[in-house]
Amino acid sequence: MNINIRNEEEKDYKIVEEIAREAFWNLYFPGCHEHFVVNKMRNHKDFIKELSFVIERDGNIVGAIFYTHSKIICSDKEYKTISFGPVFIDPKYHRKGLGRKIITHSINEAKNRGYKAIITLGYPYHYEPYGFLSGKNYNISMEDGKFYRGLLVLPLYEGALDGINGYVVFSDALNSTNEEVEEFDKKFPYKEKKFQESQIEFEKASSMLDE
Repeated sequence: MNINIRNEEEKDYKIVEEIAREAFWNLYFPGCHEHFVVNKMRNHKDFIKELSFVIERDGNIVGAIFYTHSKIICSDKEYKTISFGPVFIDPKYHRKGLGRKIITHSINEAKNRGYKAIITLGYPYHYEPYGFLSGKNYNISMEDGKFYRGLLVLPLYEGALDGINGYVVFSDALNSTNEEVEEFDKKFPYKEKKFQESQIEFEKASSMLDE
């Protein structure tokens, strides 16, 4: 099995969006919006092209990761950070270590480029193995001032977040409306929207406070 990680190119766009749709469909709610977000963010001012990668298995794209600029707002100033998401692997290739490879690769690239810290949203058990800790450990909250277990922070060098505390603001490149997604989804083959258990887990995890 030959694995290759490289920057996404324009010729990859359609297959990457198809894989994103397959990976997220009905996972967090009926349908998904990640394929639209990927399409939208590529032309957004916050998009970080040099940190957005695809992973190939034997020459075929099987997953991708995307980064955007984010920031921590303190009482006196703003501090630049970066955030990843969506990150995904084709469901046919889950549990083969491919997600770990592309995430680790992107983190190392971010370190090499001198970025301060990565802040993301997700399940702690997914990202703690890479060194992420909940925002409460760094006194970094969401905009509502609350500390959620799903807000995860990784300083990229020693002391990167020393003396910094405040709330995180993610790029609006990640936002979408149902109307936008519905229109974009017409470009893809029909898939049934339905309920599944993972949606309950996601709803609980999204609101869980770090107390």
